[in-house]
Amino acid sequence: AVRSIYSLKGRNGAKPLAICLGDVDRLYRYCQVNVPDELLRDLLPGPVTLVLKRSEELNKDLNPFTSLVGVRIPNHPFVRELARACSGPLALTSANISCQASTLTVSEFQDLWPQLSLIIDGGPIGDVQSPECRLGSTVVDLSVSGKFTVIRPGCALTSTVEILRQKYGLTPD
Repeated sequence: AVRSIYSLKGRNGAKPLAICLGDVDRLYRYCQVNVPDELLRDLLPGPVTLVLKRSEELNKDLNPFTSLVGVRIPNHPFVRELARACSGPLALTSANISCQASTLTVSEFQDLWPQLSLIIDGGPIGDVQSPECRLGSTVVDLSVSGKFTVIRPGCALTSTVEILRQKYGLTPD
């Protein structure tokens, strides 16, 4: 399944995939968490991907070249229910060809449909008129205690950095 995602998207094999979970509580199974639970709940669910050290529980075939994993809990009821229904995490990436703009509706990735086994329309995942919504999630590495590194600014950079710095006293690395 992971190889299929890379092939379908034309994605660089050294670029990791994130995992999607339905709830913060499940994050502890797949990650080594070194930040307060409240911090996780302040950012998730939402348009943020948190990068943490992976646990032994996570499938070793997913991103075998790194000890880290990105975790998303989108603020979208359908996606969260789907993730809750699965026994393990879902490999997650945007529905587009790598390096192209993020899609917000199923019709925007119609060119990929013939290669997919299933397409479920859970509705738009953002305001299709807003360029900011196409930036993808803000990706923040929290794997080093007391620090954070912004890997991708994304659509929630200002609010995410504000929470990390002002509320939790983390410093940029």
